[in-house]
Amino acid sequence: MGLKSEMENLNAIKDPKLVELEGIPMLSETVENWNLISGFQARPDDLLLCTYPKAGTTWIQEIVDMVQHRGDAQKCARAPINERSPYIELFLPKPIPSGFELALAMPSPRTLKSHLPVQLLPTSFWEQNCKIIYVARNVKDCAVSFFHFHRMNKILPDPGKWGDFLENFITGKVCYGSWFDHVRGWWEAKGHHSILYLLYEDIKENPTREIQKVAEFLNIELSESVLDQIVQHTRFESMKDNPMANYSNVSSFVLDQTVSPFMRKGTVGDWKEHFTVAQSQQLDEICIQQLGNSGLKFRTEL
Repeated sequence: MGLKSEMENLNAIKDPKLVELEGIPMLSETVENWNLISGFQARPDDLLLCTYPKAGTTWIQEIVDMVQHRGDAQKCARAPINERSPYIELFLPKPIPSGFELALAMPSPRTLKSHLPVQLLPTSFWEQNCKIIYVARNVKDCAVSFFHFHRMNKILPDPGKWGDFLENFITGKVCYGSWFDHVRGWWEAKGHHSILYLLYEDIKENPTREIQKVAEFLNIELSESVLDQIVQHTRFESMKDNPMANYSNVSSFVLDQTVSPFMRKGTVGDWKEHFTVAQSQQLDEICIQQLGNSGLKFRTEL
């Protein structure tokens, strides 16, 4: 990319704005292209990977690709992760191709990525009865990870100070809206659709068991040795060093990894480094109110 187009890109993402779409704050480029996105044509053999931002999205993308390729790491190095499973509602300044365009150009069977809350998912995914894997992460670690992601991601608004960001996060005034609504909406959807609902903390605690669940959901049989290869390949340390998974291919005008690495810590409990006791107690109380009768339970430490 020439310097001129790099500069144009920089100007296009200098002052990112969130715009409400059906009450959910979204990137303005997503809202501008909403007619295209909402009319997205899913195919019956599409697999959709969905999460609230910073809940282990890249992790499940790499796990699924490894499962689909029976542990062949070379096949998983065929392209960067954002090309292997395109992010369907992401539109970036030209000439960077949108996730939508990448998805359209992909041969079947496709693996696709989205952060959309259940009510905004293009209806063709339901009509085609596509399989969906959803990963949820505890609210405290999710908030901290999203805060650091805002700091380094130039297409998201500046997060300000931690305390201010946390208030916005709790009230759903961040991109993709309320974490509570998101995790609960998808949790309720699994009662009437083909959705495998996984918890980040469970994958961290016992990756072999959770990866086996993914394989069974996709009707793929894996030997113990292949399962172990996948576990090793998708460890945080391995992925942080994997140029096909760590987003090092993305321009620093978009993701500035000198501010905070895209793959930052990948742990359970890092929230303790950021939360005050009062903030932690406040969020615990809100979780009880919001999730109390849902049957959905999260662990904030292992």
